[in-house]
Amino acid sequence: MPAEIGSAGVPASHDRKPLYNEDAERGVLGAILLDAQKVYDFCVEKQIAAESFYGRAHQVIFTAMEDMAKALRPIDVLTLADRLSAQGKLDEIGGTAYLNHLLDAIPTAAHAEYYIDMVRQQHLLRRIVDCSRNSEQECYTSDEDADHVLSKVEQDFFSISENRHGSMLPWNAAVKQTMGVIEHIKLTGKGISGIPTGFIDIDEMLLGLHNEELIVLAARPSMGKTSLAMNIVEHVVLGRTDNQPRPVGIFSLEMSREQLVMRMLSSHAAVPAHRIASGQITPTNHGLLAQAADILMKAPIFLDDTGGLEILELRSRARRMKKKHGIELFVVDYLQLLHAKERSREGRQQEIAFISGSLKNMAKELKVPVLAVSQLNRAPEAREREGKPRLADLRDSGAIEQDADVVCLLYRPSKYKDDNKDDSGKEGGYGGGEAMDDNPNVAHVIIAKQRNGPTGDIKLIFRDEVMRFENMARAAYGQETDRTPEREA
Repeated sequence: MPAEIGSAGVPASHDRKPLYNEDAERGVLGAILLDAQKVYDFCVEKQIAAESFYGRAHQVIFTAMEDMAKALRPIDVLTLADRLSAQGKLDEIGGTAYLNHLLDAIPTAAHAEYYIDMVRQQHLLRRIVDCSRNSEQECYTSDEDADHVLSKVEQDFFSISENRHGSMLPWNAAVKQTMGVIEHIKLTGKGISGIPTGFIDIDEMLLGLHNEELIVLAARPSMGKTSLAMNIVEHVVLGRTDNQPRPVGIFSLEMSREQLVMRMLSSHAAVPAHRIASGQITPTNHGLLAQAADILMKAPIFLDDTGGLEILELRSRARRMKKKHGIELFVVDYLQLLHAKERSREGRQQEIAFISGSLKNMAKELKVPVLAVSQLNRAPEAREREGKPRLADLRDSGAIEQDADVVCLLYRPSKYKDDNKDDSGKEGGYGGGEAMDDNPNVAHVIIAKQRNGPTGDIKLIFRDEVMRFENMARAAYGQETDRTPEREA
């Protein structure tokens, strides 16, 4: 009678042999006994751990070897037997006789890397099988909807792939790689080592947006945080600073596709948004909008405006977007609109902490910068005088500050000034006084945190009618001019 065949055209589970190679496992352990320092280093490099071995005895032996290596103790049959005996596990693995058998199994450690790779491959296959079984179980038992299950399953499989590659880089290679970046900066004469935002003073302070970093742009409502984020997107996709257009992925959880596109058209064409929305556009306005549309249609922007996304689903979509379109920057607008069902029962602070940590992990996983728009709490409005925001004002969780590599706090003093006039039209409360800028269009981007650089207060001009931020003329800084090199005309 032929063996039963499963749905994938392979023998049913009860007819399959376990996925492991006993000779290869013995080869690895025997090679460590022959040349512990060299072979164990290979194991670390290839991410071999106790669970990489199928046999229980082999797991116990490798764990003991691992402990001895970390303690810088010599590893041979005698020292290993003594270690296992002290732990009461020597008989469990077959005694000293089995350790001698491992040593005798291979005459040389020259093929250790080959044995290690065989063990790693078999362990990888076992993990895939386990993940598949767990996925099947999840499908039958989960109370979540299918999309959530798919996102979770995809994350489980991706974690296998992620761990497979590892992130270890020899120190000399890391130094060489970094020197290459330094040489490039020297040769090009540009101090921007990351992706330029298009805002001169921001780029001079941050040196651009860097891969694997989480950049948080936070503000109170109506300060223009989405506008600033979209202005940065426009600069990046059009390559305005360095003539290198880069694809950008946007997750807009608050604004619809149509609203976001209309805002970008208004900003790019310099046509007031209220004119577009009301249909009161002149022939000149129409021509400018047509030109802007032609440019933006060719821009490598990839937009997902699904509302109420789960953070795991967002990461899943970002992963696919990165693979398909080569995304070099992700923008999330905004962080507090994301959800994490796994942590929702623990309270909003824990949920937000999980979300911010996941966004940071996404940046590292996909090796791109992630710009996350975030809300501030009401503290700035209750603060006397100018209502200047602080790091502590980040809404819902201090974990955002902890996870972020860069935190930018946006505020416009004129908003407080306008909102705090008394009935006679005089300024009062925290909105008045000399703390206010004379120019009502001035906006401040406070670099409140930068893990690898300075902090400071940067001024921009905000054109409210077209929702566009622009660089401020150097002279407007007064004495602050000396803090940055001469900028372009």
